Amino acid sequence: MKTRITELLGTEYPIIQGGMAWVAEQHLAAAVSNAGGLGVIGGANAPGEVVRDMIRKCREMTDKPFGVNVMLMSPYAPDVARVVVEEGVKVVFPGAGNPGQYIDMWKQAGIKVIPVVASVALAKIMEKAGVDAVVAEGTESGGHIGEATTMTLVPQVVDAVKIPVIAAGGIADGRGMAAAFMLGAEGVQVGTRFVASKEAVVHENYKEKIVNAKDIDSTVTGRSHGHPVRGLRNQMTREYLKLESEGRPFEELEHLTLGALRRAVQDGDVKNGTVMAGQIAGLIHDIESCEEIVHGMADECEKLLNKKWS
Repeated sequence: MKTRITELLGTEYPIIQGGMAWVAEQHLAAAVSNAGGLGVIGGANAPGEVVRDMIRKCREMTDKPFGVNVMLMSPYAPDVARVVVEEGVKVVFPGAGNPGQYIDMWKQAGIKVIPVVASVALAKIMEKAGVDAVVAEGTESGGHIGEATTMTLVPQVVDAVKIPVIAAGGIADGRGMAAAFMLGAEGVQVGTRFVASKEAVVHENYKEKIVNAKDIDSTVTGRSHGHPVRGLRNQMTREYLKLESEGRPFEELEHLTLGALRRAVQDGDVKNGTVMAGQIAGLIHDIESCEEIVHGMADECEKLLNKKWS
């Protein structure tokens, strides 16, 4: 499956694993890259030296390309931005902000820059800044989200820029991948499906929460203070939404979620932790290897795109 994205990244398939905080570490990234996609290490709120360690460990597990997600909201973002240069990372996926201050440094180091965008306006700004491609992420995604859906955002971004577009949000199988290509995307970014993989170093409770999810089981917290986050419903989200409806201050709401993602991912507390997952969780019914996921998506997509209609 050759597109401008596979040529840009040097991968067999135009399938990119999302850089999910506390989930996207070296084991998952290496497994996706070894399967022919592009694995991504999530910088999240980790210090630069922690990310450096993950990069080096990932290199021990794969000789294929992989990337790093730089979360611009993190206080460690400047350190992580520098570490990816020092470690010779081939591609970065900055998100949760405008990476303008780092683009020149990355480009001078020969790094491919592919920011995550949630609007046409930001996609245009990023193209003018010289990035190599953009990830157009719809509101169906897990974690921090924008407002536009993948179905509406992707074709508008495709029409607005000349650089390749990667679709993200609500994609977990070959049908979603084929739909993304029909909208004009040249690659897909997949998150929730890879959380429920054998190689993901995630507590089994978290994986089972995804596998058992129904179509209506995701919800969004934080809309009132401008930082919406999508996750699966649980005791914590119910309490958060209750307090949010009462107009409680931002600081009180944030205290409720302090360390909540780590509690879910590492400790398996899926009642009081934050179980970040996209709306597509209801479509995921089993835990597969990254190779099965990547090859299954690619095969199904190819069959659909080659389908003859009579």
